[in-house]
Amino acid sequence: MAKILLTGATGYIGSHTAVQLIESGHNVLIIDNLSNSKIQVLDGIERITGIRPQFEQIDLRYKDQILDLLIRHKDIEGVIHFAAFKFVAESIQHPLMYYENNIFSTINLVYALSLYPNPINLVFSSSCTVYGNPDTLPVTEDMPMKEPTSPYGKTKMLSEYVIMDTVKQYPHIKAISLRYFNPIGAHPSIEIGESPLKTFNLIPILTEVAIGKRKEILVFGNDYPTPDGTPVRDYIYIQDLARAHVIAYERLLNKKNKKNYEYFNLGVGRGYSVMEVIKTFEKVSGQKINYRIVDRRPGDIAAIYADTILANKELGWKAQYNLEFMLETAWKWEINKKF
Repeated sequence: MAKILLTGATGYIGSHTAVQLIESGHNVLIIDNLSNSKIQVLDGIERITGIRPQFEQIDLRYKDQILDLLIRHKDIEGVIHFAAFKFVAESIQHPLMYYENNIFSTINLVYALSLYPNPINLVFSSSCTVYGNPDTLPVTEDMPMKEPTSPYGKTKMLSEYVIMDTVKQYPHIKAISLRYFNPIGAHPSIEIGESPLKTFNLIPILTEVAIGKRKEILVFGNDYPTPDGTPVRDYIYIQDLARAHVIAYERLLNKKNKKNYEYFNLGVGRGYSVMEVIKTFEKVSGQKINYRIVDRRPGDIAAIYADTILANKELGWKAQYNLEFMLETAWKWEINKKF
């Protein structure tokens, strides 16, 4: 059976997508350099699906490694590219690290695909950060990409341009970029969830405070022009997000795409403030959360949430789960983590 290659898929989003692809009958090959994930995630995938995906430890910053992989695996028919560093705050502290890792990885992968002898389908893990600080909300795909407020966001925008321009010159590559908003939660089996080696994200920090691994959570600013002064984001359940990847990939596989390069927003379509998330988590977990208001964090914007009409119409996809359910699975994962 032809393979689908998942880069960076021992990570949070990639591992959940791997599960849904396997459950949909696809043959998955995972590569990762394990710089911010654990190999034990393969055990979780196997426990859920009964199938252990093939895995190779590869670093996409080195072109020869991905070229060698594609020479050895001539039956790859598609790629979902997750591999990237992903934290806004860290990218501001270490911009060169982000440009080197995220941009080189994408360029090397797309270069290798340009040499691939067969038609190839590419789904790219992009981000709502490509819209920068939007002038209006909700954000639609008609809005142009705007200079992001962090190096992380800039790497996603530049990666989209790399793919967009390459597809124009190499028509055997068809691509879709999925612009995520804020994925949270864990697989309902609680066999896999968000478990990076390091994190700057709200939900894993929140659950670690609740379980006693951290003393408090910092709320970066309460003077934004939002209902309670804290930043507002669109939170999407990880299973909804993973399902969208399967749909996008099969859209390309079945030649239902309308252009060689397409892009879609993936979110719930409404925003929640940081304080709303904290209070909702307290309700579903029964835990009192210690938090402290501090100064705004560089790179953060006041509010962003998605218009998902295009994804609803073209992909036949819609987010199905509410904030309470997402946070409940995140809490169960924290309590029952296996790795």
